[in-house]
Amino acid sequence: MRKVKITVLRKTMIEDLAKEYGVEGLTKCPMLKEGQVFYADYAKPEGFCDEAWKAIYQYVFALAHGASKEIFYFGDWIKKPGMAICSCNDGLRPVIFKLEATDEESSIDYTPVKETDK
Repeated sequence: MRKVKITVLRKTMIEDLAKEYGVEGLTKCPMLKEGQVFYADYAKPEGFCDEAWKAIYQYVFALAHGASKEIFYFGDWIKKPGMAICSCNDGLRPVIFKLEATDEESSIDYTPVKETDK
């Protein structure tokens, strides 16, 4: 398994929908910053939004497990192998992410449970 680089490309606001459905004072995502970088494999990176992770984790998982040699969706989506452009599931203020496969090996942070800890 390899690590996947997650870059926050853009924080957006769908102005007309936010005006009609959003609460007063709604702003672009307050949790992430454009240009921010995270690395992930099987687990959500520390400090990463839970809801955004739910929206992109399947692409991270695929890239971490070797999909980097192929182009997603038969070449009719992203033109570069090993990359995906995804967004979180916030319909009023989605955040756009670039996911890139890396050559960096991932390791599972595993601590065995001792018999005395059970």
